[in-house]
Amino acid sequence: MDSFDKIWQEIKHHLEDDLDEVVFTEIFEPVNTVFKVANNYIYLVAPSEFVKKRIELLYLGKLNRYLESKVEETHKFKIMTEEQANKELQDEKDYSLTQSNIAIEDKYLKGNLNASYNFDSFVVGNSNRLAYTSAIKVADQPGVVANPLFIFGDVGLGKTHLMQCVGNYILEGDINKRVLYVKTDQFVEEYVRLASKRRFDEFNDKYRDVDVLLVDDIQFLAKKEKTQLEFFKLFETLHAKNKQIVITSDRSAHELKDIMSRLTSRFEWGVTVDINRPDLDHRVKILRKKLMAETSNPDLIPDDVISYIASVFDNNVRELEGALKRVLFYCTAFDLDFTVKNAEIALENLIKPRQNANSFNENKINNVLSLVSDYYRISTSDLISKKRTTKYAFPRQVAMYLIKNTFDIPYKKIGSFFSNRDHSTVMHSVEKITNEIEMDKNVKRDVEKLRIKTGEF
Repeated sequence: MDSFDKIWQEIKHHLEDDLDEVVFTEIFEPVNTVFKVANNYIYLVAPSEFVKKRIELLYLGKLNRYLESKVEETHKFKIMTEEQANKELQDEKDYSLTQSNIAIEDKYLKGNLNASYNFDSFVVGNSNRLAYTSAIKVADQPGVVANPLFIFGDVGLGKTHLMQCVGNYILEGDINKRVLYVKTDQFVEEYVRLASKRRFDEFNDKYRDVDVLLVDDIQFLAKKEKTQLEFFKLFETLHAKNKQIVITSDRSAHELKDIMSRLTSRFEWGVTVDINRPDLDHRVKILRKKLMAETSNPDLIPDDVISYIASVFDNNVRELEGALKRVLFYCTAFDLDFTVKNAEIALENLIKPRQNANSFNENKINNVLSLVSDYYRISTSDLISKKRTTKYAFPRQVAMYLIKNTFDIPYKKIGSFFSNRDHSTVMHSVEKITNEIEMDKNVKRDVEKLRIKTGEF
């Protein structure tokens, strides 16, 4: 607890530098200590309901971004009022529950799970109903009903959320279950690192001593022959012991490329389900659920504004939720009514790139390639080549990121400009740069400079 108190004080210093003096004094100065840490949430106490709502509506995202750079494992802030905190302290039962939650938190940290990913927060519609039902059955009877459970679909549709729902549900039923979530690229990196040091026992101890293994984005196992062989052996070991395996992918198992057939055939041993883009009604339900989570008031934004956002952002859940947050922040920050007109203004810079996707031409793409090449002092031919050294690979990933975020064209189309690379390679590059921007100020600065220049095309 002391370490989290220290982290909170450090974040307060950042806020004092970033915010207007009056805002900081009224909103954050009275928030002095961490009340408790439970289930991956850090609870802060606000002096009043007004201050609590103000932080939740305007500053909670900012606080969590500061927090990400200061803790190794995923945590988020939650705000309580003094009245709520005092009531909890006086209730012995609640106190006991807090202690058990801390034990649960330790388990989550070991398994890499995000405690907020649960079945209650997953919005069900026609596009994901079968996947949702299958996941619940697997969570109820791990290792029995469907092993493995293979979930596939495009980026941002909720595969990771649903996969972790299974792990969280199993842990809620039995805290002693050993659940492990891992991204495939992390699995590859860990195997290569430990294999190079001949520390195979350490690797096996971690991955074979589990009851439930959740593996995200299995398509990134492509062309990793040695790691594929190790994963094959791991799969065989766990499956023989009836240990539950859940796998996600951006495509069906039989469409996976450069992965050994005896491995992909095993992915189809159990149940395969897909998640598709949500329809309009489903997107509206998602926005209402997200609004409830953000503000505790699902009716804060009128139906016509929710419908407008849902009609414009139809690609995936991630961008849909991002659009809602932007409208929420814009109207709250400037004390504006939630109207369609104000939503249009708030989302203008997000909608433009989507409109450009229908009118872009090859010259615009070539301009981005030339811009990135000049910035990193390499030739355009090297930028689009298959050379893998960091000198060329990193600028190439930046270029892919810029093209995707500027023109919002399909990953497969972007790959065609880079020596016909597979769309999963482009997807990985975009996600990597997105993460680098969050973690590295220099990368963020460089990408922002380039992003501004791409706006001139």
